[in-house]
Amino acid sequence: MQLTAPATGRTDTRSQGRDADGMAVASFILGLLGLLVLNIFLGPIAIALAAVALWRGTSRRGRAYLGLTLGVADLAVLVIAMEMTHTVSWSL
Repeated sequence: MQLTAPATGRTDTRSQGRDADGMAVASFILGLLGLLVLNIFLGPIAIALAAVALWRGTSRRGRAYLGLTLGVADLAVLVIAMEMTHTVSWSL
């Protein structure tokens, strides 16, 4: 009696698809959250997650592109706020 699945040396493509879909959703959420707080950290993370999700072939391409756009917007908001306040960071 075998209790575990035999090792075939291949990865499960369904698991990779779910991982890529999760990364697309995470990039969207982090990009959206980054517009409000910690955009210097959350923006690049959202960009990286969206890029990896698109590279892995997510079925949620729209959400990945939106996360990518929001990540870039996070960094743009940071640069604009820094220019307006003439500081290295910004606060509300």
